[in-house]
Amino acid sequence: MTTTQTDDRPVPILTGRGLVKTFGKVVGLNGADIDLFPGEVLAVIGDNGAGKSTLIKCFSGAHAPDAGTMTVAGNDVLFRTTHEAREAGIETVFQTLAVSPALDIASNLYLGRELRKSGVLGSVFRSLDKKRMRTEAAQHLQDLGIGTVQNISQAVETLSGGQRQAVAVARAAAFGSQVIILDEPTAALGVRESARVLQLIDDLRGRGMPVILISHDMPQVFEVADRIHVQRLGRRAAVITPQSHNMNDAVAIMTGALTVDEADQTLAPMGATSG
Repeated sequence: MTTTQTDDRPVPILTGRGLVKTFGKVVGLNGADIDLFPGEVLAVIGDNGAGKSTLIKCFSGAHAPDAGTMTVAGNDVLFRTTHEAREAGIETVFQTLAVSPALDIASNLYLGRELRKSGVLGSVFRSLDKKRMRTEAAQHLQDLGIGTVQNISQAVETLSGGQRQAVAVARAAAFGSQVIILDEPTAALGVRESARVLQLIDDLRGRGMPVILISHDMPQVFEVADRIHVQRLGRRAAVITPQSHNMNDAVAIMTGALTVDEADQTLAPMGATSG
């Protein structure tokens, strides 16, 4: 059943209102707003210093806002650690990936969430259930259509950049129950591997998982995003779609050369449904 507002638009799965974050005299966010709806890919774009990374870090638990409100699944939240964000169902894949190269794929998927054997072996001797982790890790990769990884016991340091990114995305998809945030997921990848990551994002949307995508790559943004949040000077300057505006418009809004009236913005996807 779709949860809707009185105007028949879906209820956001994630919101931010009036978010403020300062670092000394540097203003990261200056009354920023954001809305993410069920089952959509929301791209967040902006020039350097626009506050897009700071905005997302408030929801990943890396930063706590100085003012403003945040909600996830209708509940007021304030994350002070990444662990708290994960407990609320928000998984973030940072640009640095945060994978452990020396560990195998299964161990990376369950890093910090290791499964222990049942009974005394797990509770007393703290033995890990490596067989179960490998089986379930292989299933997670299969569910996302990741077929380039042949050996689940393979060390991550032996994988290509695209395969490492796939492992990080698979980890987020395995444990993110509400939202997945991807920070510049194709920044260090080639054309072929970037295309595979974009396919993974599309697969996540197909499973009903809402995704926030931070990217500077305009062609990729316009290829995969349902809506595009334009961040400027620490605030939301506009929300547009690939159907309503083109890449030149997006760049013009980012730089302040073009302003978009509230009535012309697509703040909510009409007719969208929750998964």
